[in-house]
Formats: sequence, C-alpha cells, structure tokens
Amino acid sequence: MDLQVVWFILVTVLFIGFFFLEGFDYGVGILLPFAAKTDDERRMFINSIGPVWDGNEVWMITAGGALFAAFPHVYATMFSMLYMALFLMLMGLIVRGVAFEFRGKHDTACWHNLWDWLIFIGSFLPAFLWGVAVTNLMKGFMINSDKIYMGTFWDLLSLYTIVGGITFVLVFAFHGLTFLSLKIDKKSPIMPRLRFGGTCLGGTAAIFYLFCVALTGIYTDVYKSSSCLGLLLLAAVVFVLAIIARRQDRCGAAFIGSALAVAFTTIGVFVGLFPRILISTMNPEWSLTITNASSSPYTLSIMTVAALIFVPLILIYQGWTYWIFRKRITTNDLKH
Repeated sequence: MDLQVVWFILVTVLFIGFFFLEGFDYGVGILLPFAAKTDDERRMFINSIGPVWDGNEVWMITAGGALFAAFPHVYATMFSMLYMALFLMLMGLIVRGVAFEFRGKHDTACWHNLWDWLIFIGSFLPAFLWGVAVTNLMKGFMINSDKIYMGTFWDLLSLYTIVGGITFVLVFAFHGLTFLSLKIDKKSPIMPRLRFGGTCLGGTAAIFYLFCVALTGIYTDVYKSSSCLGLLLLAAVVFVLAIIARRQDRCGAAFIGSALAVAFTTIGVFVGLFPRILISTMNPEWSLTITNASSSPYTLSIMTVAALIFVPLILIYQGWTYWIFRKRITTNDLKH
C-alpha cells in the first residue's frame, strides 16, 4: 500500500476520533442552557466533560498537524480559503475554554448564566462550522490551476452547506445527550428529561441527516462511489437505532449507536472523496489529490514510523483517562 494511501487513512482515523470525542463535548455545551434547569444540574453537565474536553480537542490539532505534514498543499489551500471560518471556530473554542475556567470564579446567578451561554455559543459555532466545512469538502471549491481558492467566505454558504451545519449541530447534540445519559446519576431528575429530549432531538436530527444525504446526491458527485452512499445510509440506520435505544433507557447502546453513526459518516465522506482531498469545481483536473498534494516519500516514511510509535501511546493514555473518570456524577460530587 502506498504511503499516500496510508496517510489518507490515518487522517480519516484522526477525524473519526475528533468527531466522536469532541462531538459529545459540543453536544453537552449545546444542551447546557436548555436541558439543565438549575445551577447544580448545569454544573453536573460541565463536570461530565470537565476532565476530558481539553484532551478531546487535541485530536483536531493532531489531525491538522497530520494533514500539514502529509499533504502540505492541501493544508495551505484549505487554511487560506477557510481562514474566516477557522478564525470564527477558533474564537468559539477560546470563548468556551475561558468560560469553563471562569464560570466558578463568582457565585452569582448572573455570572453563571453569562458563562453558560458563552459555553453554548462556543460549542454551537464550531459544530455548525464543521458541518459547513465537511459539506463544502464534498461539494468542492473554486480552486484554480495554481491551487488557489478564487471564491470568498460567503461562497462557502449555500442551502446544502447550511443544512449540513444544522445537521452537525443536531447530531452532536444528540451524541452529547447519550453521553450525559451515561454520566449523570440515574436517580437525578435530569434523566427523564434526557429520555424525552432524546426522542425529540434525535428525531429532528435524523430528519435533517436524511435531508442532507439527499442534498449530497444533488450537489456533489461523491455517490459515484456506492460505498459512500452505503456508509451514509448505514449511519442513518444506526442513528435511528440509537434513538430507539435511548427511548428504552438502554443508555450504553444509545451512546454506541450515536458514536457509530458519527464514525460511519466520517468514513463515508472520506471514501466519497478518495483519492481527492479538495475538489475543484472549476476543473476536476485541478483538484488536490493524495498524489499531487503529498509530501515526499522520505518524509512520509519517517512520519509513518513516528505515528506507529506515538498514536498507540496516545490512545492508551486517553483510554486510561476515561477509565479513571468513568463513574456517574451526583450532586455530592459538586464542588461548592
């Protein structure tokens, strides 16, 4: 197997890890002002991701670093044309990180409400922009023969990409809800609320997901690969099963289902793109592929050795972190 293919697969795996882990982080933040009614409940929401949210964000940095090292032309083109979107995403992540740290500095309702809504904004905005970015990846960009983006920020927004952004927000919110169902004390008054909310939120997310899948067939050519369509439909089926499992209070099955839906969607997107990474809508021959945008074979070989050493260590460490903080959160765990 060519090293370009190996690194395309590795970048895919890193984005699967990012969307899986950071997805429920975003979801908890999106749900925070709505599903949690009291200050103690909101603190339980925050504490559920408190030990892991910053570690989850490392997956985005790692994926970006892998993309830069393995496919530098893609990195250069992507980060120049998505500069404004990435800036807004970065601002959202900074606001969210600051809100987590500053929320507990004063014990007043007004202060807490301010930072709770900033956590919501810092979770909603990146989730929406990721949906816009992924649908644009499948739709393509105005890239010329010099690998330069000729459009503007507003060219990235269309019916298709906005639906994609809303879909990501809803799917991540449901993913966060299933995570909370595993982390919150079973006797908490939050649990019945999560059960009812899971049905409503999950149903809405499923409708938008199927709408987005249909629009993908209209606005893109990724269904030339039948595997892409099959994976997206499989993700939809698994997602519906997760909704049913949450309704039946099978919280573990619901979380696994939402996680698999996220994973199958990510794999489907990359399968539909392969061997392209950035599609040119001006001329298909100007698209950036794993061949014309990759680093040298020597660079890729050195990176492969490093990845074989460090990626398993990272997985072991993060798995250990989740094991340590695996128990459910009760009101007795809140710090006053």
